[in-house]
Amino acid sequence: MHPDSDALLARWQRFRNSRNTALASDYGWLTLTSFQWLEDKPAAVELVPGRWSSDGTTAYLTAAAADGLTLVETGEPVDGTIIAALSDEESLLWVQYGGEDGRQVVVELAMRANRYALRTRDSTSPVFTGFDGVPTFDYRPDLVVEATFLPYPEPVDVPIGTANPLVGGVHRSVGELVFRLPGKDHEFHLQAEEEKLGALTVTFHDETNGELTDEWRKVSTARPRVDSLGNRTVSLDFNRAINYPSAFTPYGTCPMPVKNNSLDYRIEAGEKEPGLF
Repeated sequence: MHPDSDALLARWQRFRNSRNTALASDYGWLTLTSFQWLEDKPAAVELVPGRWSSDGTTAYLTAAAADGLTLVETGEPVDGTIIAALSDEESLLWVQYGGEDGRQVVVELAMRANRYALRTRDSTSPVFTGFDGVPTFDYRPDLVVEATFLPYPEPVDVPIGTANPLVGGVHRSVGELVFRLPGKDHEFHLQAEEEKLGALTVTFHDETNGELTDEWRKVSTARPRVDSLGNRTVSLDFNRAINYPSAFTPYGTCPMPVKNNSLDYRIEAGEKEPGLF
């Protein structure tokens, strides 16, 4: 066993605790109970009072005080017509209603594929109230591998699909992570996106998908460091592979991997399929 295995295992266990705590947050992904597009004329929607519409650039909600809707930000009742405007991929926790405190359900306004949609986040959702952690594989120290980062001269925007067939996405590839896996004699190349402070994220398929794991997962690394030979390297820890929200709810619009981010390998590490819906 690697001499640092105990320390790696302890760090992974802290990571898992933080991950499960984050998933169980109020009005998080486990509370989603609907996704519905707004029409161009005022109309009722499922699960939410009021009449809703969009003219393509602005969303409108008309409700009476008796409907019980209040603004998330201020708690003021909605009595009349209110509006909001978002850019594509933006979201707003806009209004709330229900329950003893009037906050059982929070309504999220979202702009996806340049169309307005609503998602309801219900604090009594059984997926949320019954959550006791994401199932994972046992820790695999052999699936913590060193990877070389080969940056592109400029980022490349690659069109991709998402968990919602009506919503397309874009993967901004900033370069490739090149690495080897135990038992394989060839190199793997995964296109990466850049996150805050230079960290990298890769979204990938592997041969456990649809059997033990969801259809795709993602794993993040620290910012690449420069080694003694001038190579940019990162530690790629597949034990930290996590599910996208769409693994927990049918109402996500999570990005699929780019075409070539498929591994001919069983990554039996990280999060398994939660099987919650």
